[in-house]
Parts: sequence; structure tokens; C-alpha cells
Amino acid sequence: MSEHTQVEMTEMKYGKDRPEAKHKLKIEDLSLRDGHQSLFATRGRTEDMIPVAERMDEIGFWAVEVWGGATFDTMHRFLGEDPWQRLRTLKRYFKKTPFSMLLRGQNLVGYRNYADDVAKLFVKKTVDNGMEIFRTFDALNDYRNFETVVPVIKECGAHFQGCICYSLTEPRIGGNVYTLEYYIKKAKELEAMGADSICIKDMAGLMAPYDAYKLVKALKDNVKPLIHLHSHATSGMSPMTHFKAIEAGVDIIDTCLTPYAYKTSHAALEPFVMSLLGTNRDTGFDINSLAEINEILEKEVLPKYKHLLDDTKVSVIDINVLLHQTPGGMLSNLVNQLRDMDALDRMDEVLKELPRVRKELGQIPLVTPTSQIVGIQTVNNVLFDTPDERYKMVTAQVKDLCYGLYGKTSVPIDPEVQKKALKGYERGEEPITCRPAEVLEPELEKAKKEIGDLAMDDEDLILYALFPVTGKKFLMQKYGKEQVPESVKPITLEDVKKQNLIIEKAKKGELVEKLKLENLPEKSEYARKFNVFIEGEYFEVGVDEVGGAPVITYANAANAVAPVVPVAPVAQAASVQPAAPVPSAPKPKPAPVAKEDPAPAASAGIPVKAPMPGMVIKYEKNVGDTVNEGETVVVIEAMKMENALPAPASGVIKAVNYNSGDSVAKGVVLAVIE
Repeated sequence: MSEHTQVEMTEMKYGKDRPEAKHKLKIEDLSLRDGHQSLFATRGRTEDMIPVAERMDEIGFWAVEVWGGATFDTMHRFLGEDPWQRLRTLKRYFKKTPFSMLLRGQNLVGYRNYADDVAKLFVKKTVDNGMEIFRTFDALNDYRNFETVVPVIKECGAHFQGCICYSLTEPRIGGNVYTLEYYIKKAKELEAMGADSICIKDMAGLMAPYDAYKLVKALKDNVKPLIHLHSHATSGMSPMTHFKAIEAGVDIIDTCLTPYAYKTSHAALEPFVMSLLGTNRDTGFDINSLAEINEILEKEVLPKYKHLLDDTKVSVIDINVLLHQTPGGMLSNLVNQLRDMDALDRMDEVLKELPRVRKELGQIPLVTPTSQIVGIQTVNNVLFDTPDERYKMVTAQVKDLCYGLYGKTSVPIDPEVQKKALKGYERGEEPITCRPAEVLEPELEKAKKEIGDLAMDDEDLILYALFPVTGKKFLMQKYGKEQVPESVKPITLEDVKKQNLIIEKAKKGELVEKLKLENLPEKSEYARKFNVFIEGEYFEVGVDEVGGAPVITYANAANAVAPVVPVAPVAQAASVQPAAPVPSAPKPKPAPVAKEDPAPAASAGIPVKAPMPGMVIKYEKNVGDTVNEGETVVVIEAMKMENALPAPASGVIKAVNYNSGDSVAKGVVLAVIE
């Protein structure tokens, strides 16, 4: 055995009933959470997990990750699904395999620290609904943010897995912040808190293979809990990194089933299963059973999500992450934000500014929510700063970070940036040093009063407490008080086939662009409908009498066979362009429409415009209120970060043009001051 391996060769056996390996490698499957979160923005639906759930339960996974992270937000906001119901539903199919979730410490499944009363109830209800393993992390590796949730996890008899967010300041492990000693110290802190296992969370795929060997070996030598490696495939190093970790004695690794693997997701499971046959680290999994699951996913599930995959690059890895250390999800968010703001050409400036902002904000690891905090502030700096002034538009979350509301940063925040961010900050201009949640008022009673009878149980109450704007909108839809929008409804395989047929016809040039008619006359109440047949096709035609002569006011391809109706010669006829027969396509599922300016009159006075597309969170000033220059008028959310928009001048609010929850486009007038 060489210095660099704890893998021993054993008798080669292939059968599914082969003897269990001496040091069996445990596997957690991430397909049903981080897999689809990484590849198609967490849009995986519960109904598409059910077809493989029972088969996955038979594989022998140490755990399956099914919840947490972005799922809670995305499910109620974009899929029209109750997050709690997913847990209850999947639990009926997984009888043997424990459930795992990603818990963001005191952030829970949101983007800020919540009060202790919310955190405690959230953990308790999550266990009640079937959760068994809590993978718990804090974006700053400040474990004071675990002090509320961990005791509840333990009291409920669940498994506490403590995470260390892996970060670098140099291309490889080392430097003056994220050293080997730093990670050993953090592991010992987690062990002292009662961690049942410790996860190294490499969210950007930055961990190099030999660094993994060195780190895993050091942790195995210094702490007793199981060591678990989580490393994204973004940079391409992940499979090699996992193998060196296996050789160093790692207990558990994260993988995905092949259809959910690679790119910004994780290494595929199946190559590990085959590679470790005949060794003391054999997983014991049956490769044929995995192949059957993959076949179902490829044929019955993934076609519905193919349109959501990022096809802007041919490469399945992104070596840029090795250069700028930006996680794949964070990078795609930056691209989307710049595109929405018509500033995609400034991406290079953003990537140049990003390390500077990260350093000024305390050299923090880039993982939710800190990746969003650093990313959005970087974009704001590039787009709104002037040569004389930086940090002209500071997000609410950067102010919270500078105040200490997220915890203690790895190195101190730049004092000048901190001073500017906290100028006029509502909680005070002096940063706190205590556990962040100690300064937060209880939230549950306030939430109960606000949501009232709309919350039918504790689960509904928690949903509203975590996401007041989108949560309330979902509950209105859940209980039939508002119509469920088309944009959140699922598509079927039949829809996919129809869409593919249209795409094929377009490639062959068999689709004809619909003729756009301009300056059409108004249709009167006397307009009549006729079917007109032309060379084997027919059109529904509206005929209207104008000045004694019928005029065709519209021409649409009809969908059903109808009898021929003779049409008298017309004095004026619109040109009709017959199109090739096209299969009936599924109705599009439009994204929430960003509203344009509601009325031209709103432009009178001094406008408060949206500097970026986003969603209105709340108005701090209403019609008739007096406002001073620089005071916050409205708060909008962009890329999950809040931006307080100040009054450009003093005066009185004349108009408020939107409501809480409205999506707005860049440049629209949100309010008017006179």
C-alpha cells in the first residue's frame, strides 16, 4: 500500500448479493435536490420524482437529499407546490432510506437570519414531516448561528451533520485565511457541538485532488465523527477529488444519478460503483438497477426539463471557476442580472470587481446567501458607482452583513465600506459582536396576526414567516382565493412532443411566419364569421359591412373541420397567407410578466424609477406622505437581494404605481414625487 491510498484490492465479485466490503463507501444521492437545483434552477417537480422513488429506495444509499436549499423558495414561488407536501409524499415511497436536507443554519431555507422562535418551530415541523438528517451550514462558518437549531435537531432525535464551507484565497489550499489549520479548527468546533458527521462543503468545485487527500486525512486524524465530502463538478476536478478523498479514508461522498450529474452539479455515481468493485471500498450497489432508474429518468422525466438546461456552452466544465472562484449558480445569476439590465457587455468588469468586493466584505466564502450578497453588490458597484464614489447603491443585505447580522466574517470588513454601509442604518451605526439572532425580535406572533386565518396550520405559518410576499400569494392560490397562474403549471411529455415537432418543422423551413396586418379597422357588432377554403386548407374569416361593402377584418387558421359556406365576392379583401399545417402546440407557460408604466400621467413630477428589474417588496412611503431627499421610498428585490430606492428629491408622494409582489421592468416609474 502506497502512502497515498487506503484502498485495498479484494476478490472481484459482480453480483448484487456480493459480500459487504470491509470499509464500504457510503453514498448520499443528491439528484432529487442539489442535482436539479444545479442543472435546471430547482424546477424539479414532486410528480417527476415518484416514478423512481421506490427503485432508489432499494439501492442502499446512506441517505437521499430531497429538501432544503432553494427547494422551499422555488416550489411555492415557481412551481405552485407546497414544500411540506413533497416531504410527506416522498416519505410514502422511501421506506428504508433516510431523508437529508440542506439547512442554512439560522437562515433556515431563506436568505437572512430568522428569529429563534421561527428557527425552532421550523426544525420541529421538518422532523414531524419526515426529515432525518440535517446538513447544517453557515455561509460565514460562524457556528454561533447553529446554537438555536442544533439543540432542537438533537431533541427530535435527528442526525446533525455540521458543514465547513470550503473556500480559498489562493488557487490551492493555503494563504493566510483558509489554511489546513483553519479547517481542522472548524471541525473540532463542530465535534464539540455534537456533530454526528462533518461535511466538507465545496460548493464551487475548487478542491484539488491532493488538497482533498491532505484535508480528509487531517480531519480523520483529528476528529471522530464521520467525514463526508460534497464537491461540485463545475471545475471538472470533482471525480478525481472524490477518488483521492476515498484513498484518504473519507466515509461518505455525494453523487448524482447520471442524468442529474456533471456540469455545475456533481460527479456521477455509476463510475464510482464500477471503479470500486473488487476493493475494500465497494459501495455494494447493483449497476443494473441504477441503469434501470436512469432509463426511466431519461425517457419519462428529463425531456420535460431539457429546455431549462444551460446550452450556452458546449463544455461540460467551466475552468473559469478556477480563475475567479465564482460558483456556477452565482455566475449564472450574474449573467441573468446583467442581461436583464442590458449590461451583459460589462461582465468582465464585474468579474474584475468581484474579488475586490469579496475582500472588502471580509473575504467571505461564496455560498448562499453570501454569494448573492457579494454578487449583487458587485453588479451595483459596476453599474452605479462613479470615479469619485464607490458603493453608491448598497443592498439591504450588505448593510446587514456589515452590522453583524449574518455573523462574524473570516477577516474584518473594510472599515470605510462598513462605515458607509451603516450610515443611517435602522438598527444603528455600530456593528454588533453578539450572536446575530440575539438582536432579532420574535417573529411568529407578528406573522400570525398578519396572515390570520389564511394559515391553516404551523406549516403554512412558517411558509409565510419565511417568505411574506410570495408565501402569502401561494397560500391564496393553495386555498382557492386566487387563480393559479399558467406559468406555474407543469408540462407533459405530450407537450414536449408537440414542441419538438414544431422545432423540427422550423428547421426544415416548413413554418411560415404569420402575416402582421397593421391599421385594421375596428370590428363592429355586425361582423360575421365564415369559413374560406383554399387548396385543401381553410380559414375562419370575419366579414364586416363598412359603407355597404364587406371587409375582412381578420384571418386565422381554423382548428376543426366545418362545412363550406359560400361567400359572396368582396369589394375589399385582406391578403391571406396560408401556412403549412402545424400541430397544435401546448399553451406557453409565461413567466411572471414585468409590468410596464401603468399611466402616462404618472410621469408628471419627479419619478422614482426602478434601476433594475425585480419584484416590489414594499413601499415605505404612500400617496400623500412627505419625503425627504435620500429617504427610502420603495424596496425592490432583485436576484433575491433587497434594494432600498431613495427619494431623488424632497416633496410629497403623488403616485404609487405598483403593489407588493408585482414584478417590474427596469426603468419603470415606481412612484412620483411633487
